[in-house]
Amino acid sequence: MRVAPKIVLSSDEIRMLEKLARGRQTPVRLAQRSSIVLLAAEGKENQEIASRLRISRETVGRWRRRYAESGLAGIEKDAPRPGRTPSISTAKVREIVRKTTRSKPKGGKAGSYWSSRTMAAAAGVSASTVRRVWKRHGLKPHLVRTFKVSNDPRFVEKLEDIVGLYMNPPEHALVLSVDEKSQIQALDRTQPGLPLKKGRCGTMTHDYKRNGTTTLFAALNTLDGTVISTCMPRHRHQEWLKFLKQIDKETPKDKELHLIADNYATHKAPAVKAWLAKHPRVHMHFTPTSASWLNMIERFFRDLTTKRLRRGVFCSVPELIVAIEEYLDQHNEDPSPYIWTKSANDILAKVKRARRTLNKTASV
Repeated sequence: MRVAPKIVLSSDEIRMLEKLARGRQTPVRLAQRSSIVLLAAEGKENQEIASRLRISRETVGRWRRRYAESGLAGIEKDAPRPGRTPSISTAKVREIVRKTTRSKPKGGKAGSYWSSRTMAAAAGVSASTVRRVWKRHGLKPHLVRTFKVSNDPRFVEKLEDIVGLYMNPPEHALVLSVDEKSQIQALDRTQPGLPLKKGRCGTMTHDYKRNGTTTLFAALNTLDGTVISTCMPRHRHQEWLKFLKQIDKETPKDKELHLIADNYATHKAPAVKAWLAKHPRVHMHFTPTSASWLNMIERFFRDLTTKRLRRGVFCSVPELIVAIEEYLDQHNEDPSPYIWTKSANDILAKVKRARRTLNKTASV
C-alpha cells in the first residue's frame, strides 16, 4: 500500500507557505500547492486534503511528494513535459535550411528566390511547415539588402583620416561634411490624397507628374549641426566651385576649413583644384571609393528626404526650393549635431570580416 510522505516544516517554512497561500499576488496554482503542504504538515491524509480543497487525491499526492523531495522549488513550477512529437524530422529541417541558404529554385517559373510554396514542393512538406522552419531560424528569403565593400587601396588611410576628424577634430578649425543631393524632383500627384483619419492612414496616388528638378548643395558643421546650403539647377564643377566660395564667405576667416567630400568627378576638376591652391585654409578630405556612408551629410540628406520630400507635393521647382529652404531654416534655428561613435578600428574590423566572407563565398 502506498504511504504518503510525512511533511515536517520549520517555523520559517510555515510563514513562507502561509504567505503564499494567502497572498493576493500569488498565482492560484502556487497558493493551492502551498495549502496542500500546510495541511499535510498538520497530519492530514490526502483524501481529507482533497475534500477540503475540492481537488483530486492524485493532485494532492503529487505536490505533497514533490515538496518532500525538492522543498519550495518542487511546487513553484510544473515539471517539464515532453511536448508533442515533432511532425517533421530534424533531418528534414536541416534540408530546408540548407536549400534556403545555399541554393536557388530551378527553372524560370520558380523565380530567383525560394517562396514557401516552391520550397514546400521541393522539400515535400506543407507551406506552413516551411514558414515555421524559416521563422524559427530567422530566414527571410524574400528580403535582400544592398552593400558594397570598398576596394580603395588607401581605404585604411582615408578611413582613419575622416573618423579622426569626427572624433578628434583639430583646434581652431571647422570640420564640414559636404556634398550635393542632385536631381531632387518636384513631383505633383495626379489626384488629391485623402487625409489621415481614425482607422485609415493618409493616401496619395502612386503616379505623379514631374515638374523639373533642383540640386541641393549642403555643408554640415559636425560640431554644432548647422548647415550651409544653396539650391542650383545643375551640379557641374562650376556649381560646386560656386558653393565652395559660399562656404568660404560664410565661415570665420580665422578658422581652418576641413571639408569631407566623396569622389564625384566635379569635386576634383582642374578649376576646383586651382581655386583650392589659392585658398590654403581649405583642406579637402575624400572618402574611400564606394564608401560615401562615411560622409555624415548623407545622414542629413536622409532626414530631409523622409521628413520633407518623400510625401511632399510640389507643382513647380520654385515651390520645391521654398520647401527645402524652410526645412533648412527650421533646422538651423535649433540644430542638433550627429554624434559619430564608431572608431576606425571597429569599422576596419567589420570591413575585414565582410571581405573574408566575400572571399569564402567566391571560392565555394
